[in-house]
Amino acid sequence: MDEATSSREGAVRHLRGGLPPVAARVMSLLPRAPLELAAAAVMHRIVVKNPGLITRLGPHTAKRFAVDPLDCPFVFLIEPRPNNPTVRVLASLSPGDWDARIAGTMIVLMGLLEGIYDGDALFFSRDLTIEGDTAAALALRNAIEDSDIDPGRLTGAPDRMAAFLTTGFRTLTGHIRTVLDAPEGTASAGPRPHF
Repeated sequence: MDEATSSREGAVRHLRGGLPPVAARVMSLLPRAPLELAAAAVMHRIVVKNPGLITRLGPHTAKRFAVDPLDCPFVFLIEPRPNNPTVRVLASLSPGDWDARIAGTMIVLMGLLEGIYDGDALFFSRDLTIEGDTAAALALRNAIEDSDIDPGRLTGAPDRMAAFLTTGFRTLTGHIRTVLDAPEGTASAGPRPHF
């Protein structure tokens, strides 16, 4: 195990909701290409279902956002360019690779996207770290909070099936949050007010 991996695992141990280190080791053996394809498909569906999401970023559409699940052996690099938004899955990043970095455990980051968590509460409880261009990170948070990101609809399923999938997804992630001792959700899922 190299020093960076050891340091990252040590940092994750104190975070609530972190996957066991063995899970990260297993994930590190898997190819990142399928995850990148899945992440790109989800991003595409989010943008299609929420066409104003990118424009809500205003001057920050040219920024690079690193979304760093600390308990996983990869990082998402999102570039929300209006005509060609992209997401890449990388093994690691250098500080010059991103303009804003948002880091937390995977279950916390998923909960932010889903609307389970309040980003400010997570930041002040130290379950979420924001570095770099905080104005860009705040714009991204507001754009996500203004969007109706429904896990079932992201699958492309018909409405009735999507509702069933969303309920199942939220039940499953709720159980995972409990097992992993993740922070309790502080926001209701669904559309949220803009701050």
